[in-house]
This record gives sequence, C-alpha cells and structure tokens, in this order.
Amino acid sequence: MAADTPISTVRDTDLSPMLLAVLANRFDGVVREMTNTMLRTGRSAVINSARDFSCGITTADNELFATAEGLPAHTYGLNLQTAAMCRFHADIAEGDAFLHNDPYSGNSHPADHTLIVPVFWEGEHLFNVCAKAHQADIGNSLPTTYHAAARNIYEEGALIFPAVRVQRNFESNMDIIRMCQRRIRVPDYWYGDFLSMLGSARTGEKRIHDICRKYGKAIIRRFVTQWFDYSEQRMRQAIAELPAATIVRESFHDPIPPFRDDPIPVRVKVTIDPQAQTVELDLTSNIDCMDNGLNLSEACAISNSVAGVYNCLPSDIPRNGGSYRCIRMKLREGAAIGIPRFPHSCSVATTNVSERLLNNVQAALADLGEGYGLAEGGIGMGAGFCVISGLDARNDNHPYVNQLIIGNNGGPASPVCDGWITYGIPVVAGLMYRDSVEISELSYPIHYREMRLAPDTSGAGRFRGAPALCMTYGPSGNPMTVVFAADGQTRPARGVRGGNDGNVGRMDLIDEQGTEKQMLNVGQVEMRPGQWLRGLDTGGGGYGDPLTRDPDQVRLDVLERYVSLGHARELYGVVFTGRAEDESLAVDSAATARERARRAK
Repeated sequence: MAADTPISTVRDTDLSPMLLAVLANRFDGVVREMTNTMLRTGRSAVINSARDFSCGITTADNELFATAEGLPAHTYGLNLQTAAMCRFHADIAEGDAFLHNDPYSGNSHPADHTLIVPVFWEGEHLFNVCAKAHQADIGNSLPTTYHAAARNIYEEGALIFPAVRVQRNFESNMDIIRMCQRRIRVPDYWYGDFLSMLGSARTGEKRIHDICRKYGKAIIRRFVTQWFDYSEQRMRQAIAELPAATIVRESFHDPIPPFRDDPIPVRVKVTIDPQAQTVELDLTSNIDCMDNGLNLSEACAISNSVAGVYNCLPSDIPRNGGSYRCIRMKLREGAAIGIPRFPHSCSVATTNVSERLLNNVQAALADLGEGYGLAEGGIGMGAGFCVISGLDARNDNHPYVNQLIIGNNGGPASPVCDGWITYGIPVVAGLMYRDSVEISELSYPIHYREMRLAPDTSGAGRFRGAPALCMTYGPSGNPMTVVFAADGQTRPARGVRGGNDGNVGRMDLIDEQGTEKQMLNVGQVEMRPGQWLRGLDTGGGGYGDPLTRDPDQVRLDVLERYVSLGHARELYGVVFTGRAEDESLAVDSAATARERARRAK
C-alpha cells in the first residue's frame, strides 16, 4: 500500500463490529480527554466556566473524523481549517502547531482561535487534532468579540491568523506570542488560554499515538475507511425513510438600526431525495455580503444548515465525513450567507444569522408532515451574552474583558417532547455550560440582582417550547462597558405545525432613579454603579396545536409557573378547579372538553 494513500479510502478486510465500536469509542475518548484538559486548564471564564470551546479530529486528507460533544457551530468546519493548513504549508512536520482564526479560509469567526497539531505515526501524517476556543478578547477595535457594527474587517480590528505556524519542532514562535500579548486587552488570559489549547492538542496527539501503538497503522487505516462507510450507511438509511420533498423557507433576523434598518432575510431551499438518499441545502438565494459584522463565514453557512438536518435525524448517526457524503451544499460566493468576500466582516458569524439559519432548516423539515422536524429554538445574544469590560477596583484597577454566557433562551418543541430549559442558543444546542453566578461575581466586578425563568414566554403547542430567562445585573465597582449584539427583539422563534411562537426579548437600562429605557439590540453602554441592565431572553416555539396538549401537562406547567392560569385557558383551553398556591389545582375535564370544542369551531 502506498504511503500517500488517503487514510479515508483504504479498503481491505473488514474489521469486526466489536473492534469497530471499540476504536470509535477510543477516538471519541481522545476528544473527550482533550476537552477535559482544556476545561481544567483554561484561564478565562469563557473556557473554564462556560465551556465555549470544542475539540475534534480530522484525517490527514481533511475529513471530519471525531468530535464527541463539540459545539455544532465549531466542529463542522474543522476540516476546512485543516485543509487550509495543508494548502498554505508544503512542509508540515511532526512537532508543528498552527494557529487559525481566519473566517475566509475555513474558520467560524475571528474570536474562535484554533490550535491545529498534525499527528504523525511512523513518519506518516495520519490525523490532525484541533482545539478551538472562543477568546475573551481578540484585539477588536471595541472591547468585544462580537462587533456587529463593523463595516469591514479593518474596522473590526481583530488579529487574523490564517493557519500560521506557531510551533516548529515543539518550540513556540515567541514573536507571534508577543504580538498577541501586545494587542490583546487581557494578555495574561489570552496566553493562559493559548497554553490550554496547546496542551489539549498535544494531549490528543499523544493519545492517538497510544492507539496506533496498540493496534498498528494498518488496522487504524482500515478502521477510518470502515467507520466512514458505516456512518454514510446510517445516514442513507435515515434519509431513505423521509418523504420526498422540496421546501423553500424564509425567516428574518431583526433589523440592527442604525447600521441596517431592514430585517435580514435568511433563505434556504431543502431538497430531500429518499431514492438517492441525499439532502440538498441550497443557500444561493441569500443577499450579498452586508456592510456589518453579521455575514456568515463559509464554515458557519455549512455547519449551521447541516446541524439543522442532523437535529431532526436519529441522534446516534455519527457526525463525520462519512455521513456528510449524503448532504449536498450549494453556496454562492459574495453572499451574506454563503462564501464571504474579503474584507466583509464575519465578526458575529457564529450566532445571530446562524441561529436563524439553523432554525430555518429544522423548521422546514417540519413541513414534511406530522412527526418530522422541530420548532425554532429561542434566539438572541441578549443581556446574558454581552461582553463586559472595565477596570476592576478590587484588583488595583486591572483591566478585564469577559464574554458573559449566563443567559438562556428556551429550546424548541419537538414531535415527541417539550423544549429543554438549558438550551442556550440554537448553534450550541445545550452543549455549553452556563456561567455560575457566584464564580462570575468573584471573577469580575459584577452583581446579579435577579435570575429567574419568565412565565408565559414559551411557544404553546401540543409540545411547548421551553421558557426564557430574565436577569438583572450591574457593576459592583467602577463603571462597566457592556457591548451587545442581540436578535429576537422584534421577531420571535416560530412555532410549527400549529404551534405558537415564543416571546420577543428585550433589554432595558435602569438608572439610579429606577427609570427604564429600552435598549437597541446592537450597541454598547457604559453603566455606572447603581445602574442595572435587565434582559429578557426568548422562549422556544411550540410544535402542534396547543388545544391538543395533554391537560395534565398544562396543570404541571401551571404548578411549575411556566404557564399562568390565564394562558392555560387562553392558549390551551384548559379549565381548572382549586388553587395553584396550595397544589389543590385540578383539571376540570368536562369544562375543558367544552372549552376546546368551542375553540375548535
């Protein structure tokens, strides 16, 4: 066998199903150990508290191989990044490491720094391990990693590394390190996170060496081929069970005045061919690149439309290059949702418009009929996802910058269950951690006054969306700058198949006298001590007619205070006796039947 034969195309004697399962779990175990390494060693709260990072493995010929619990917005484009590394460098060698955050050559957005380490065994390049993490600061012109107002990459201001070699023969290039430390507002935090990512990637490299040592290169090469083939087979079986259809769906991101007064259209055409066992996702009808930071990178356009498909298929289908063979992407160069044209900014590519895109795909699949697809999940980087910065009076006025990840939008309803509460935003699908209030207050000069689930915010349906979070916080010392880029303030997450929409979110600045002022969804504010920012996130959309929801489930919703008594009757047609306060609440079955019959006429 030639040494340069792509690892994902080797076909020989099949491995046993048992060995196939063992090796699949061994490689997933590598990714999980990389993940634990970064979680335990990351310096910034974005990594060690909120877990806004992902690890993964690609093959040497740049097919996505293993991601374990990686965030969908991060992992589906890792193969594009390693392909860029191979394209830019003809002399890749053992001991190299590359820093990549370029959205024009495979990365998601500039705030996601990725450390790529090529893995060699017996002199042959077999895999690449990737550790990708959202950074606390990246040198933007504003103290935020989400610069929605940036008209281009120059105004955005981020340091961009298109697969730049940062280690050679295991030795770091300190020129690059010093350059980053000089430009980034929190250099110690950045360098700590850089070392965490590097340690994670080297851990993955070492563990793959252990696997190769035990099983041998020939077995590993056969495993990769067979695992991809198995994944493709599973995906084809799932698509074959779907109805044939072509669905065109459009949704809209909120306007972002004064930078864009019109809503941003998000369009997708989904074609399901169960005979060919393929799904085509056509994004070519989307608008041209915009003069703001909400353009999607190619990685985000692919990952967040593909994720919408996977969300609606059996969860045990491996997400890798094998199952990807069944998905056809159609993208247009120069499109806001497609392939961006330099120097248009992709600062907010991973969220906002990406959330609308993912929701659009999974909601489109609900048009296939009862039992298919999902409602739209709660959207928007509201108050709980702002970037805070300032000087910490508790620490000799040392500067701080931190991406809050403490908000929570409600999950979408499905054909079989309600949306889940710890959803976050669609592009992470509940896989990130929420910040701890106590750790956040210890780490930064911020105080949280309230945090609670808000009643009557979930989209009603036979299965309802999850409710939204309401929170209020402010500075505990010096003034604090808050930068935000929200969505869902005018256009909610939509329900499907008769399900209701979730609520719209909002942010209010409350001054020292208690006067409230609603904020725009994109901008920044400097908060003085005694001022508060109150945010209401958004709930998920409902699935199916609310009048068909089990009345006992509505009763439980009322007791849990997800739904008020008024909404129980108004939206679900459920009539009660007794009181919620002392849990004597009971469904009046006869009155409920009459009320629902009246509504159905």
